[in-house]
Amino acid sequence: MTPSDQYEDVWKRIKDIRYAMLTTSDEDGSLTARPMTTVQKEFSGTLWFFTSRSSPPAVSVLRHGTVGLQYTDHGDDVYVSLSGDAQLEHDRARMEALWSPMVKAWFPRGVDDPDLVMIRVDVHKAEYWDVKESKPVQLYKMAKAAITGAPPEDLGEHRTVAM
Repeated sequence: MTPSDQYEDVWKRIKDIRYAMLTTSDEDGSLTARPMTTVQKEFSGTLWFFTSRSSPPAVSVLRHGTVGLQYTDHGDDVYVSLSGDAQLEHDRARMEALWSPMVKAWFPRGVDDPDLVMIRVDVHKAEYWDVKESKPVQLYKMAKAAITGAPPEDLGEHRTVAM
């Protein structure tokens, strides 16, 4: 699988999931996850999020740049976990390109806000679980597994992708 295929494989699973949980390390080493809005329309290994320079996620990224991102679509049974390196960037052209009315709701001063930055996450690893079976089939396979004592089979796709 080419890198482009890998990006597409991951993107098709997360592109319609509006929010990711961004997991960072706190000062004491504990992990904290916070919701962040996905703002881009394509993926080639890097994800972007708007934030305030003084926000807890930004402070955590400055302290320790390794982060995790979790995307979940319970309705379609899609679960994606990404990990990578994060940094803060103030790229006005990128901010303007990714700006939307939804972002403005959080940052009413716009791209001229001196506290506005973007978290750039360069993804190194992705792991996903994509359940293809309908809910009744899933329930049947789970019940069968409970009765037979054998784990359920063929409930969907699980893959780890190094990027």
